Amino acid sequence: MTTILAPAARGFDPLGISGRSLPMQAALLLFGTGVLALASQISVPMVPVPITMQTFALTMIGVLYGWRLGALTVLAWLGEAMMGLPVLANGGGGLAPFVGPTAGYLVAFPIIAALAGYLAEKGWTGSHVVKSFLAHLSANILCLAIGGAWLGYLIGVEKGLALGVTPFILGAVLKSALAAALLMALARRKAQPLDL
Repeated sequence: MTTILAPAARGFDPLGISGRSLPMQAALLLFGTGVLALASQISVPMVPVPITMQTFALTMIGVLYGWRLGALTVLAWLGEAMMGLPVLANGGGGLAPFVGPTAGYLVAFPIIAALAGYLAEKGWTGSHVVKSFLAHLSANILCLAIGGAWLGYLIGVEKGLALGVTPFILGAVLKSALAAALLMALARRKAQPLDL
């Protein structure tokens, strides 16, 4: 059964989301918000924005869920944060993160999940490791651009770049490489027949 949230027909659908029912996709959405909340707690404190595994989880959810369900999952997670649940980095929640220095990054999150998912649906994932890396890196760089632009608006362009973009470039490259490697391994495992 295909629903409106299912990924478009594509070769890489390791979770079989395109054939899942709407209730199962809703369960996956809730599971995804939990994964994002956990990934947000894995952080290296920095000022004004901590380095976390959020962007890794965001792009992976976009790829594994497809751009529609991936973006909706991220929006649901941000909704949980707005309601005050401690699902953001360092247990943050409430409305303050959506108007402070992290607001630009938070706005970028559903966009980058959708971008990674869209590129995956176009074949930029799985065994296409270089394209997969570029898809994740593009999403991460877009996140830094949007988040850095907002931060630059708040504290000045030079400071915004120095504090909100430059320190995170290496992390973006490393997280993109990790995502591409994991997705390549997943594609290879899926392609191998099971020995029973």
